[in-house]
Amino acid sequence: MYTEINRYMPTGLSTLDPVFGGGVPPGSVILLKGEIGSGKIEFAYTSLIYLSLIMARGSSDKKVLIPADIRYITVTKMREDILREIEQSFSPDLLTNIDKVQFDDLSDIYFDSSLVPIGWYSDYEDIIERMEKRRKIHDSVLSTLSDMLSDIPKESMVTIDSLTELATQHIAAGTWPDLTAFLRGLQRVAKKWNTTFYLILTKGILNQWQETEVADAVDAVIHFRWEESSTAKRQRVLYFEKFRGVMIHLEDREMVKFAVRITAGRGFEVSNIRVII
Repeated sequence: MYTEINRYMPTGLSTLDPVFGGGVPPGSVILLKGEIGSGKIEFAYTSLIYLSLIMARGSSDKKVLIPADIRYITVTKMREDILREIEQSFSPDLLTNIDKVQFDDLSDIYFDSSLVPIGWYSDYEDIIERMEKRRKIHDSVLSTLSDMLSDIPKESMVTIDSLTELATQHIAAGTWPDLTAFLRGLQRVAKKWNTTFYLILTKGILNQWQETEVADAVDAVIHFRWEESSTAKRQRVLYFEKFRGVMIHLEDREMVKFAVRITAGRGFEVSNIRVII
């Protein structure tokens, strides 16, 4: 167990936090990158569910930094859809404090710059009023997101679902440097705020150099993927591509790659394969 970090923020995953000595360094920007269905979303859901339970019961350990706020920010999804998916996926016993998680929805601004009909995503009853509002909106998703993040209490845990939509929007608009500048600014200010961020990215949509540039701008990259086992059975695994200030301790203990199991009763769990890759 490493001791260089005075305080840690738990992920809430009881099978993973001990690997970090109790949790991750506060102020970490962590990229959750993976194939479709590989477990990155379930990782984020499990983390916020258990953090809501930890927030409710508190902790007497002075080294534990319990988030002041838990935020889940969506770019295209509605709060109701996220909650419905969580309720369908996890045991009700785990969701007793899910109301401590605040959900924010940026889909109005995201879809306002698209050809998607207003009635598909907006609750505005007066379409004329909505169209007038649309003409007046000049803020981008990133500028709105930046303002939103600035208002979140320090020492929080924030999930942004997802970086994939933000990236493809900026690629289409030819403003990729704006996104990478935002990520580098976020990585910097996260330390000032002591706020930890999860950024969800679907692998294979960006090209290789774009994925590399995103990975270079964050503190940690957790890669989720499917692998074939010796019995030809598909197995979810995760491994750490990078984790500034932490990676060396993981490699010292031969803990870099992990098997993954997802169940309704316990959510996302890992077990140590003890293979350095």
